[in-house]
Amino acid sequence: MRYEPISKELFIQNRKNFMSQMLPGSLAVFNSNDIYPIGADSTIPFQQDRNIYYLSGVDQEESILVLFPDAPDPKHREILFLTETNPHIAVWEGEKLNKERALETSGIETVYWLKDFTKVFNELMALTGTVYMNTNEHYRAAHATQTREDRFNVWLKENYPAHQVAKSNPILQRLRSIKHPLELEVMQTACNITEKGFRRILEFTKPGKWEYELEAEFMHEFLINKSRGFSYTPIIAGGKNATVLHYIENKEQLKDGDLILIDVGAEYANYTSDMTRTIPVSGKYTDRQKQIYKAVNKVKKLATDMLVPGTIWKDYHVEVGELMTSELLDLNLLDKADVQNENPDWPAYKKYFMHGTSHNIGLDTHDYGLLHEPMKANQVFTVEPGIYLPQENMGIRLEDDVVIQEKGAPKNLMGNIPIEIEEIEDLMNS
Repeated sequence: MRYEPISKELFIQNRKNFMSQMLPGSLAVFNSNDIYPIGADSTIPFQQDRNIYYLSGVDQEESILVLFPDAPDPKHREILFLTETNPHIAVWEGEKLNKERALETSGIETVYWLKDFTKVFNELMALTGTVYMNTNEHYRAAHATQTREDRFNVWLKENYPAHQVAKSNPILQRLRSIKHPLELEVMQTACNITEKGFRRILEFTKPGKWEYELEAEFMHEFLINKSRGFSYTPIIAGGKNATVLHYIENKEQLKDGDLILIDVGAEYANYTSDMTRTIPVSGKYTDRQKQIYKAVNKVKKLATDMLVPGTIWKDYHVEVGELMTSELLDLNLLDKADVQNENPDWPAYKKYFMHGTSHNIGLDTHDYGLLHEPMKANQVFTVEPGIYLPQENMGIRLEDDVVIQEKGAPKNLMGNIPIEIEEIEDLMNS
């Protein structure tokens, strides 16, 4: 991989944390992702399953991790199964992890080749009555495609029907939501790369450019900084396109007088970043654009300060909605009657600010985290209020990634990325 190696101490600690919450005598299994086909002999570039990566650091297909903390044989308490490399693979694909490099990456001493999995696994399953299955239970998960893990879970139930089944997901939801200092360092790197891309396009943007040209400038900057590219499909939306929340075509020409909403983030070492800025195509905001921009930025700052230990995610969004309502009243976009007569299930402010304010971020852009539990120190959340005015061909959203601190205001991982009107205008016109 092109990114700098992460210390194996992170993965060793992650496994210790996970295994400490397993039932006595139980075993857990984690599979890598598939390489997904496109058609003919083409495939989508491989991306590792985030859970096996979180627990091992192994960033390679056809890998399996088994954790059995109470195994009678100490060497079987942590096991990696990997594809055995050979000269043919080395020539056509590049060498895979060997046992020595797997140890350096993961801190796991016992490594078997994948061809031995069924035999070894059968021996282990004879020693346990409970097996943890890895399932995706994120609140926004989509299940249109059967994953390698899904297929394994079907195989597991068919071949070991007498075993008790437990779920790894509740444990991982808690563990992954609270970041280790090494994870925060990697996320800061991803944010720093995003900053470089944003500063690059501030110099590049002007009337007549195309949305996809800005996308290309970001990708250029991301790649030369050892990123694989975007954390998610980028949104680069000029004018009225910014009022479409998930506009991803990035195909229109930028027009003088319009704003352009840019929602992008660099990936680094499988960790994500998520930034939104809204800048003037011409390099200068109009008075009306400044008015709306300042309202969004005010809500963002106040919402950020509310991200402290103990905050409940659902209550937080209600409070942010009240802040936005106040700003929309000041802007005369809402009146008192709108608020008095609002539907509690869809408050009046939702006409102009339809989405949530914050989500967990980490190995996934919408990362694991139990949202019904109080927020905790070292969780990382986005903060992303917006106001969308289709009738004015304008959408403004601002977004940073912040780390909840034990005491005081959150740490903004994107604090060095320009956001104030004057700084953006100065950089675009320097």
